[in-house]
Amino acid sequence: MGQTITVTGMILAAYPYNDYDKRLIVLTKERGKITVFAKGARRQNSSLLAVCNSFVLGEFFVYEGRSSFNLMQAKVLNYFSELGTDVEGACYGFYFCEVAEYYTREASDELPMLKLLYQSLRALLNRSIPNELIRYIYELKTLVINGECPVEFDDLELCDSTRYTLSFIVASLPEKLYTFTVSEAVLGELRFVLHRWRDLYMEGKFKSLEILEEMS
Repeated sequence: MGQTITVTGMILAAYPYNDYDKRLIVLTKERGKITVFAKGARRQNSSLLAVCNSFVLGEFFVYEGRSSFNLMQAKVLNYFSELGTDVEGACYGFYFCEVAEYYTREASDELPMLKLLYQSLRALLNRSIPNELIRYIYELKTLVINGECPVEFDDLELCDSTRYTLSFIVASLPEKLYTFTVSEAVLGELRFVLHRWRDLYMEGKFKSLEILEEMS
């Protein structure tokens, strides 16, 4: 307590706070999910203006208080600025961040979720992989990481290719997840399975998902 520390992570959400400040939700590899207050970050001349936004991956120099952190400086590693010009991609990105915020906790080892989120945002910039497929991979791996998903699929009426795809997602590291595409038939079966599992295991309501479903 009462010390300045450095954490590496990604901003999941940024909210206005008071007249000129921001409240950030940051997923870090050292402290799990933390709340960080950035004083003056909404002022046009603030050095923190550009770094206090969703999707920003960086090193954050924060002062640790009793129940929250205050941002002193930040070194950006990736802005994912390309998502700012892609409405659909940004919606998927916000959805992934909402899911990460829902599942992660403070003072917990959330490195697997941080790695998954980072690789998933990178995948959204890869035009060769459909965003819908990225979504289902992300949802399934999130459920696996958090112990809320069956890893056996024998009771599901699926084609062999879909079973293989599900097994591959379950077993793979985040760095290896977004290395394939599937047929429309397999994508349709993944859609059915993940919609079913999301209804069963994800109790949260996600605004970005509602927007995505309206768009589709």
